[in-house]
Amino acid sequence: MYKIYSVSEINKYVRNIITKDLLLSNLWIKGEISNYKSHYSGHMYFTIKDEASILKCVMFRSRNSNLNFSPENGMKVIIRGYLSVFERDGQYQLYAEEMIPDGVGNLYLAFEQLKRKLEAEGLFEISAKKKVPYLPRAIGVVTSSTGAVIKDIINVLTRRFYNFDLKVLPVAVQGKLAASQIANGIRKFNEVGGVDVIIIARGGGSIEELWAFNEEIVARSIFESKIPIISAVGHETDYTISDFVADLRAPTPSAAAELVLPEKNMLIHKIESLNIRLRNSVNKQVDFKYKKLDILLNSHVFKQPYERIYQERMRLDMLYKYMRKALVLNKERISSNLYALIGKLDTLSPLAIMSRGYSIVRNIENGIVLKSVKDAHIGDSVEISVTDGKINCTVVNTDN
Repeated sequence: MYKIYSVSEINKYVRNIITKDLLLSNLWIKGEISNYKSHYSGHMYFTIKDEASILKCVMFRSRNSNLNFSPENGMKVIIRGYLSVFERDGQYQLYAEEMIPDGVGNLYLAFEQLKRKLEAEGLFEISAKKKVPYLPRAIGVVTSSTGAVIKDIINVLTRRFYNFDLKVLPVAVQGKLAASQIANGIRKFNEVGGVDVIIIARGGGSIEELWAFNEEIVARSIFESKIPIISAVGHETDYTISDFVADLRAPTPSAAAELVLPEKNMLIHKIESLNIRLRNSVNKQVDFKYKKLDILLNSHVFKQPYERIYQERMRLDMLYKYMRKALVLNKERISSNLYALIGKLDTLSPLAIMSRGYSIVRNIENGIVLKSVKDAHIGDSVEISVTDGKINCTVVNTDN
C-alpha cells in the first residue's frame, strides 16, 4: 500500500534536500530588483529577475542594516545568500545576507542616495548657509594632526596673516571611526566656543578614503553648527556631501586658508589708502568751511549788524503812522454816515412831528390810536400825547 504524505511533510522534505545542497547554501546571484517592499519590522521583501525567470528574496533586518544604499525597483544587484523553502507557502526563496550594486559602485550609489535625501530635507539650501566672517579672531580646524594638510594650512595662514589664532582639534579623517570623530569635533567647537569659523579638511584620495566626509552624521553636524564651516576635502575635482552642506566650499585645504584670512599686507595697504583719502577729504572740507566763513565775515550783515534792525524800526514807525491816519479817516467816515442816519431818523420820528404842534390820541381802555371821529364815543377815556407830556380826557361830544 502506498504511503500518503501531508503537504507539510513534503515541504519539509524538499527543504531538507535544498538545505543539504552545498551549492545552494552559499551562492552569489545577480538580477534586477522588482516588487520591492520594506516591512515595518525592517525586513526587506523583493524578487530578482532576469530575461526569463524570477526568484523571491528576503533580507532580514539584521543583515540589511549594514547596507550603504537603499534598494529600489529596477536596480541591478549581486546578492550573496542561501536558498531554502518557506514551508508554510511551499515555495523556495533566496535568503540574502549581502547585497551590492551590479555595475555601479556601492559607495557612489550610497553617495547619490544620501545626497538626494539631504537635499530634499533642505540641508543644501543657500538660505540656510551662514556668512563666513571676513576677519575671524580665531580659526578652528578639524583634521588629522599629522600629514601635509595641517602644515599647508599653517603655512598659507602664516604667509597671509602672520599673527593669527589657530585652534586644531585632531581627528581621524578615514576609517571606521573617522565620521564620528569629525562630527564630535564640530560639536566640541560649538560647545566650547572660542572660534569664529571652522575648517574641516583632508587631503586628496579615493572615494573610499574620503568616505568619512560623505557620512550622514558628519553632514548633520555641519548643518547644526552655529559656527560657520568651510569644507576643504580632497582636490579641486573631489566633491563630498560635506561640501554641499557646508557654508562655504574650498577646492583644497590650502584654498580654505586663503579664503578664511585676507593678506595682512593688502589690508594694511588698503587701510593706509583709506586713511590718506580720509585726510584729504577732511582737509578739503576744512578749506571749504574756512572759505565760507570768510564770505560770512565780509558780508554786510556782519559789518553793520544793527542796520537791519534800524530799517525795520523805521518801517514799523511808518506803518504805525499809516495805521493812525487810516483809523482817523475811518472814524470820520463812520461819524458822517451816523449823522446822516440820525437826520433821516429825526425826519421820520413822530416826536419831530409832535414838536410842530401835533399830538397823538389813544383810547385808554384798548390803546387804539384815534385816527377818526368814528373811533371816539361819548364817555370814552382818552390819552393825548404831546411833546412834553400826556393829557387824560373824557369825550363829551364828537363833531364830524
